[in-house]
Amino acid sequence: MSLRVCILETDILRPGLIDQYQGYGQMFKRLFSKQPIPAEFVVYNVVNGEYPSDDEVFDAYLVTGSKADSFGTDPWIQTLKTYLLERYERGDKLLGICFGHQLLALLLGGKAERAGQGWGIGIHDYKLDAKAPWMSPEVEELTLLISHQDQVTTLPENATVIASSAFCPFAAYHIGDQVLCFQGHPEFIHDYSRELLEILQTTLGEKVYTNGVASLERDHHGATVAEWMMRFVAHKPEARV
Repeated sequence: MSLRVCILETDILRPGLIDQYQGYGQMFKRLFSKQPIPAEFVVYNVVNGEYPSDDEVFDAYLVTGSKADSFGTDPWIQTLKTYLLERYERGDKLLGICFGHQLLALLLGGKAERAGQGWGIGIHDYKLDAKAPWMSPEVEELTLLISHQDQVTTLPENATVIASSAFCPFAAYHIGDQVLCFQGHPEFIHDYSRELLEILQTTLGEKVYTNGVASLERDHHGATVAEWMMRFVAHKPEARV
């Protein structure tokens, strides 16, 4: 049976990017279409106040990235936090990317804030700090496209770090079999990152911009993370005797 995943889209792309890329929801749908676990996806843009009806059933809820700060006070962010806490307390599986990664950490007892390290942009490498049955296919280290100036600085008490680097110590984490989050963007493609770098060039400064552009010569594990996420959703923990 096909998995059913709700994508909670937490941004509206910049005008110059919408025509080609539509939105993060569509970018995730394109990404997940390349992984082997049968799944269908429904996108709701929560910035516009869109949410599933109460009678809709999903195997997981995915919170996308955003230009907004996870610690922001926008009304739509407060509404989303309430909604996600209800889903968590109900036992639903939750997935978070970038903004979603930070928001879920905040919501469940951690901390996210503007990072002293500054902007992370382009391709970034992480060492793997944990293994789990759903982390298949295996990789020796994790490489992802990134774009963030905020980071999780304190994890929720019951969280396990999956991936880390000196620049981003809490780059991925999971909470048991219920929550799985990544700071990096598996849904990004090189062309999108390149356009984002051009838009942000003045903000980033010449050194960060130049290093970011140079990093795009390499490949990344976006498709691998997509498969991990769907295997995580499909994973049923062994019953305790």
